[in-house]
Amino acid sequence: MFTRTLLFFACMAMSCPLWAQDQDLLRDVAPDKTAKTPVGSAFKSSRVIMSQSIEMLKPGVLDFRILHRFGNVNQGAKEFFGLDQATIRLGFDYGISRNLTVGIGRGSYRKELDGFVKGKLLQQQLNGSPLSVVLVGGATLITAPWAVENEKYRFGHRMAYFTQLLAGSKFSDAFSLQLMPTYLHRNLVPTATDRNNLFAAGVGGRLKVSKRSSINFDYYLVAGKPAGRYNPLSLGVDIETGGHVFQLHLTNAVGMNERVFLTETTNSWGKGDIQIGFNISRAFQVGKKREVKTKW
Repeated sequence: MFTRTLLFFACMAMSCPLWAQDQDLLRDVAPDKTAKTPVGSAFKSSRVIMSQSIEMLKPGVLDFRILHRFGNVNQGAKEFFGLDQATIRLGFDYGISRNLTVGIGRGSYRKELDGFVKGKLLQQQLNGSPLSVVLVGGATLITAPWAVENEKYRFGHRMAYFTQLLAGSKFSDAFSLQLMPTYLHRNLVPTATDRNNLFAAGVGGRLKVSKRSSINFDYYLVAGKPAGRYNPLSLGVDIETGGHVFQLHLTNAVGMNERVFLTETTNSWGKGDIQIGFNISRAFQVGKKREVKTKW
């Protein structure tokens, strides 16, 4: 009897460490409901339509962009409803790190060069920050000849600068929204009624309609714009096809960078001054690929 009792307690003592070890292993594989997982893919692209989005390029990704805009559709059949005219911008954006993207571009409108630096300050997280916050700074350079020559004009008069804060959230798998307060400075303005410094309040959004497509919009309310200028509004559809993102849109914006569409939008949706446009984004992995786990 004593021997049986001794064997029973010995077996119990040996099983306790094993049971505790199994519990530790189960604890490791159980989901951590407090984990701060980054929330990604608020937008299909690093741009909404005209505007930068809160999305960043992944490290080592080179994004070649073609932005194409036709003329006003209300010009009628004689101009093939605007399709006989076109402006274009070609650009290259590159992801230096997970939180830093740079880009350069050249547009046919006023033969303008532009560049920007884009840094993510805060990432939306599951069980963490409800917002992503991105800071964008950029500059533009007009290279077209002056419309009227003036000996007082200098190289610096061709320059303009902008700063933009993007604050947005992916509210669900289908809906994302961002706010875009923007400051713009032009070294030279065309008329006495124009201002060197402008402020604009922008908003952009995305509504997912299928796994590979969404409806997008962006709009800016520009403070202190002179008569004859309008707030730029763009409506479009994003279609993802493998490494490409194709954006088809309607807009009243004249240009394709912040200086132009904030200050030179002379088209009005109410008057039918609408342009058909498309953007094509093709991403190439040219650097070392690093995966980041995200939610959604």
